[in-house]
Amino acid sequence: MTGQIHKFRVFDKNIVLDVNSGSVFEIDDLVYDVLDYYGKYSAEDIVSKLNGRYETSEILDALSEIDELKGGQMLYSEADFSSAIKQVQGRKYVKALCLNVAHDCNLRCRYCFAARGDYHGKRELMSKEVGRNAVDFLVGHSGNIENLEIDFFGGEPLMALDTIREVVSYARNIEEKAGKKFHFTVTTNAVLLNDETMNFLHKNMDNIVLSLDGRKEVNDYMRVRVDGSGSYDKIVENIRKMVALRKKDWKDYYVRGTFTSKNLDFAEDVFHLADMGFGEISLEPVVGREGDFLLACGDEEIVYRQYEMIAREYLKRKNSGKNPFRFYHFNVNIYHGPCIYKRLAACGAGREYLAVTPNGDIYPCHQFVGLAEFHMGNVFDKKLSEKIIERFQETHVFSKSECSGCWARFYCSGGCNAVNFQINGDMNKPYDMTCKLQKKRIEIAIYLGMVGNDQDAKQVSTLC
Repeated sequence: MTGQIHKFRVFDKNIVLDVNSGSVFEIDDLVYDVLDYYGKYSAEDIVSKLNGRYETSEILDALSEIDELKGGQMLYSEADFSSAIKQVQGRKYVKALCLNVAHDCNLRCRYCFAARGDYHGKRELMSKEVGRNAVDFLVGHSGNIENLEIDFFGGEPLMALDTIREVVSYARNIEEKAGKKFHFTVTTNAVLLNDETMNFLHKNMDNIVLSLDGRKEVNDYMRVRVDGSGSYDKIVENIRKMVALRKKDWKDYYVRGTFTSKNLDFAEDVFHLADMGFGEISLEPVVGREGDFLLACGDEEIVYRQYEMIAREYLKRKNSGKNPFRFYHFNVNIYHGPCIYKRLAACGAGREYLAVTPNGDIYPCHQFVGLAEFHMGNVFDKKLSEKIIERFQETHVFSKSECSGCWARFYCSGGCNAVNFQINGDMNKPYDMTCKLQKKRIEIAIYLGMVGNDQDAKQVSTLC
């Protein structure tokens, strides 16, 4: 693939990214301007265009430096991704399951993609039998992959706590014989947390995701109980206790919220969470097809400014040590990023990552649940739809015309296939708002990685 660069400015720095190699450089104004013409015009023409702004010798020196970097495949590098694409198309082993143990919820969040818990179906909980068969299914379809992941999801998964306990116990009992190692994650709204449940989750979960949108007035507008009352007061103390446990033993967690058009000043919600001592924070943009809370065209400029505010505050707090935090979307490790396979195919939904409903039905991921054309099988049948697997194998960053030439393609991997499908009816057509916000976040993440040599930033990818 031919060489491509992306140059941009964040705050006080000029930065250039080589798209294929991932090389990142801080550059001065001269090189920044020269790159506008490099490769399009001769050296003489470039000197002519920039004469009066820079000395001729300086321009020629800059061109020489760029030539050297290009020759070393660090700028405008060329690459052949055909073998990686074949790997995406040929990989059929499953390494992760999202167990929707509860198609029910004790909250009725207004923006919930899961139809406020029931996924447009009946409210039900996963039985222990289905849970055990899901574990067997994962082992049977994992090939030689040793590290397997199980995410407990809903609705509210803690409504099916007995099934979670059974799945964990069963998986632990068979993992040595099966030659596997299970890693568990749970996502909870924290309403049902108590000391006993917290201790169980803390002992058994590799990661815990706790849902809270930020300030009380923001959270309680969207995240409401069945009777319409807010959830903030009920859950904040539970989350504090859970986070304290995780931090004490250096175990992973993050507090995850959603921002909407109703809180476009969401940086304040990030700071509110950080001020409560929650150092791992994710605040995601709302996604949906209808609702007065959706982001509208033009809102992205406001969101950009919020991301910049978060970046500045992140650096300030990191340097001062007062209530520091990490923001999930800035956690891009520019020094040791994910392998090219993951850069092409992202989460692996429909191939190596699948979702299981309470009755054992299998879908490409939790956001495809209930869509008949994406029904892949059932854990009791032990089989998967080859047709759907092939559909996802053919869906990667180079199959998306709008993504294949985009500078950000190896960071976003073409966006979420489920969101693309739900918004545009096509997994290969990215959602425009997501693209815009992703690009801004990536630029800031690269900047933060440079100015802080931010080796403590977590790598977003999992094991390949």
